[in-house]
Amino acid sequence: MQVTLLGTGDTTGTPTPGCDCGTCRRAADPDDALVERLGERGVDATGGVERSRFSVHVRNEHTGESLLVDTSPDLRSQFLDHDVALPDAAVVTHVHFDHLDGLGHAYRLFDRFPVYAADETDSQTGESVAGTVRRRYDYLDTVSVHPRSPFEPVETCGFEVTLVPVDHPPLACYGLAVEDPETGAKLAISGDSTYGIGERSRAVLADPDLLLADGIVTADYCEHHPAGGDHFDEAGVARTFGTKHMTVEGAQALGEDLNADRTRVVHVSHFLGPDEAFADPLAVDGEQYDL
Repeated sequence: MQVTLLGTGDTTGTPTPGCDCGTCRRAADPDDALVERLGERGVDATGGVERSRFSVHVRNEHTGESLLVDTSPDLRSQFLDHDVALPDAAVVTHVHFDHLDGLGHAYRLFDRFPVYAADETDSQTGESVAGTVRRRYDYLDTVSVHPRSPFEPVETCGFEVTLVPVDHPPLACYGLAVEDPETGAKLAISGDSTYGIGERSRAVLADPDLLLADGIVTADYCEHHPAGGDHFDEAGVARTFGTKHMTVEGAQALGEDLNADRTRVVHVSHFLGPDEAFADPLAVDGEQYDL
């Protein structure tokens, strides 16, 4: 299983258009020392460091197929910028635009493109994630929507994929586990979520070789959020920022809870300072892992 992080940013991405903060300036600077440091890790940042909207590419080296987790609005540039094949199928975690609206790029790119999504009815929208995807993209003849019940694995691209509910109010949102039955390799993705992920979902996500965990800012930024923070640890550090996302500390704590071999923090915002925004374990676009 080869995992490529196509998009590791939040709703606006980094650099954010029109923003002149130190983090966005550093990300856009092709001469910053960060470019060389990332190059040593195999990440091509010669044009600057990118955190585009969230998306993950998972290649099955046995079948040659590829699975896309979430269809970022930046889909076109992500596939032009990174040396990965176009996907054979996709999983959509929820209906926020930064995780879904790239599906329109399927037009003329695919002969057929199955999309898997949860079938539970969301009390806020009155339809499931699968239903929303079908309704919004019914004009794409190549896209077929395949509803799946949470906790019921589906086989696609030679992988076993299981969606699990997470906590991203007010909308229904799902994390997932992607497992290779040939090798036992396992990728877990928290989805957009607070630290308050239920025990049944955690059991499915547990013991991954790689966990991609939502961590939008560090815990000290909770003082700037109207809702503050939540899910505090014994030292009083917030593992949830506001009401929708984990803090970086929360993402790392989730990795420890789940016994992840490696945790990379994704869905990172530009609000972090120019030094802390690119420190480990915060991911950037282009990172690649062989599991």
